[in-house]
Amino acid sequence: MKVAFTSRGETLQSLMDSRFGRAEQFLVFETETDACEVVSNQQSLNATQGAGIQAAETLARQGVKALVTGHCGPNAFHVLSAAGIMVYTTDAPTVAAALEAFRAGALKAMEGADVDGHWA
Repeated sequence: MKVAFTSRGETLQSLMDSRFGRAEQFLVFETETDACEVVSNQQSLNATQGAGIQAAETLARQGVKALVTGHCGPNAFHVLSAAGIMVYTTDAPTVAAALEAFRAGALKAMEGADVDGHWA
């Protein structure tokens, strides 16, 4: 299964980015092979509006089935849910720590957005 993590860097040791729509990039981790791919979020990072929707569409095109992030707004959450992507929240400092928590089943799936739209 492909799991995306909002990241401030390009490795598992990178800091998590607490934002979804305006995350610097995504680390997409394949749980079956332990392969990790960096997916740019530059288009959404620089968007004047609709960043969460664009970021959600990017992950859907990548075949992601789960997202681990700090926060998720209502429009992005709606698009992610419609695409069948489960959203999990974490306050883990690094992607590696968030991955460990995800694999251990320690993260709770979100039932809705936890911030307003246009949250910075």
